[in-house]
Amino acid sequence: MRMKFGKRRADDEGLEVTEERGIRTLHLGSRAIQSAMRMSRPWDLELAYTRAMMGFLMFNPMPQNVLMIGLGGGSLAKFIRKQRPQTHITAVEIDPRVIAAARTHFDLPPDDETLSVIEADGAVYVRQHPASADIILLDGFDAGNQVEALATQTFYAACRRALKPRGMLVVNLWGRDTEFKEYFARLARAFDGEVGWISVQYKTNVIVFAFNDPGAQAELEAVMPRLADLSKRYGLDFRSFARDFQWVDDIMPLLE
Repeated sequence: MRMKFGKRRADDEGLEVTEERGIRTLHLGSRAIQSAMRMSRPWDLELAYTRAMMGFLMFNPMPQNVLMIGLGGGSLAKFIRKQRPQTHITAVEIDPRVIAAARTHFDLPPDDETLSVIEADGAVYVRQHPASADIILLDGFDAGNQVEALATQTFYAACRRALKPRGMLVVNLWGRDTEFKEYFARLARAFDGEVGWISVQYKTNVIVFAFNDPGAQAELEAVMPRLADLSKRYGLDFRSFARDFQWVDDIMPLLE
């Protein structure tokens, strides 16, 4: 990569890293921001949709194994690593340039006993690792579009098989994608309707939570009294997440 100064920028055939006003961003073939890091707080979650994805902690505050499909700048991996050092994180990324950028420009640490970054096809990896993850974080975009191979009915079904009992798939969808309704419907089918969602920034991103087993609505109700403590611990507004959380039977606001 080449790094220029002023407005700092690294270019590598469609992969760009820019820095302006103390925030470094990753782009893949478009102006869409794939990842962002505030230089003064490299372990924090700069983008609203990444903070919403951490809503899984309302249902499982102590996951043992988190599988990430799509690395980006490694924001989620860094946050979990700092806040939950007991959790093992496996991040699967198909593009070696993205892995290099995360390590070189976004402070992603080297692999160790709690972090493994694997260069591989996430769709294949999921099929090969049944019942291996408590949480799957799926953030699969390329040049601003959803990666189709990571949004098929077959892939979502494979994600469910890759989850342990009481496991959860958390998916970042682009709410304005022309295929959004179909992707959401596939998730609902794959998880027998055990699905909820949080809309971020007027449906720019829709974070979908798909549960391997029934009972999630009761779990959310039970955790309500502890959300203030959870918010203080992680520096995230879980009370807001819980307030905005909708279930699959309330899908109509997303389709309007």
